This record gives sequence, structure tokens and C-alpha cells, in this order.
Amino acid sequence: MRSIQYGTQEIFFELKRSSRKTMAIEVHPDSSVHIIAPEESTIQDIDQKVEKRARWIVKQQQYFEQFLPRTPERQYVSGETHYYLGKSYLLKVSKGTSNQVKLKGGKLNVVCKGEIKEDVVKKLVAQWYYQHAEKKFNSLAKEAHSKFKEYDFEMPQLEIRRMSKRWGSCNTIDKITINPEIIKASSKCIEYVLVHEMTHLVVSNHNKKFYETLTKVMPNWQKWKDKLEHKMA
Repeated sequence: MRSIQYGTQEIFFELKRSSRKTMAIEVHPDSSVHIIAPEESTIQDIDQKVEKRARWIVKQQQYFEQFLPRTPERQYVSGETHYYLGKSYLLKVSKGTSNQVKLKGGKLNVVCKGEIKEDVVKKLVAQWYYQHAEKKFNSLAKEAHSKFKEYDFEMPQLEIRRMSKRWGSCNTIDKITINPEIIKASSKCIEYVLVHEMTHLVVSNHNKKFYETLTKVMPNWQKWKDKLEHKMA
């Protein structure tokens, strides 16, 4: 792992050598930077090339930061608004004989066994979201994959993992990671994230070909991207 300084930022990158004649710089969906350099390139040449493309690299990395979850802090008390698949529900917390969460009558009903505590309610709600996210994401992932038939790649592995700065990521080979928080957005917004990440299995970087492919697969992707960015709360 090497790095160069760009203003106040330090850009870290992985370096690989190959028999290619020119140097390639790739910014992957997880914001990692990979340099593929000719065998004869000196370290000085490589560092200079990275410095020259630093502005572009940072711009690519910043692209992913737009997926930062915007859900405000919750106190997990009755009367709060919580979202599920793009719709808002009032949280209702009560005591009962067992811990459970149910969505009914426009309310997210949380029953706590014993004393009602914020951390207990928070944990129950998080588990409920995760369980529903797993089922919904797998269903939407199959639908998204069906749109890529002409590109002939296998259904990628789907991993659900909380991420602080993005909704989804792709290793550009066989795995997509998606943030369970996005279960709060509409199905079409979730589909957009899955289609976006699957497009990286066709084109790794955010170049002209990437957006041409994305538009071909999901012509109205910009609409759902904008809604995800500005309406999620």
C-alpha cells in the first residue's frame, strides 16, 4: 500500500505490475484506488501519475459519499416517525409478555417484555428491519439481475452490512454489499442501488460506458437516484 499527498488529503492506493504498456488508475466502488503499472515503471513515475490524476481520483471517491444515510437520530419512543419501503409509520411502544415487532394499521408496534428501555426498543426495531431487508433485497436483486441477461454474468452474492457512508458497494467480481438502512426507501430506490452496483460487474468505473449501460438497463435511474438522495429521512 502506497500513498501520495493531495492538499490536506492522503490518497492510498494498491499497486500491481503487469506487462501492459500504459499505466491504469482504477477507483473501485468501495473507494479503493488500484494502480496497474508496466513492469518498467519507476516508483517515482507511478507517484507522479497518481498526483497528476489526484483531482479525478478524489472526485470519484466523493461520488460514493452521496449514499450517506440521512436518517436523523431517534429516541425510540411512541409517536416517532419511522420509514419502511418509502412510507412513514408511527412508532408505538408498549409492554407485553414477549418481545415482538409488527407493522399494523399504519403503525410500527413494538412490544417489550419487561421494562421499556431505549436500547431494547432500538435493538428490536433494528432486528425487524434487518429480517425484512434480507427478504426484500434478495427478491429485488433477482429482479435487477434479470435486466442484465445480455451481459451474461452470474447472480452476484448479496451481503447485507451496515456502512456509514454508502448505500451499496460492489467488488466488481461477484459480490454486492447493501446497507440494511435502505429498506426505509421505496422499492424503486432499492432497485436503483442494486442495478447501479450490478452495472459495476459490467463496467468497473464511473465512465461514459458505465452510464450508458446503466441507462440502457434502467432508463429512469436518475429519478430514483434523486429521490433517494433528497427524500430519504
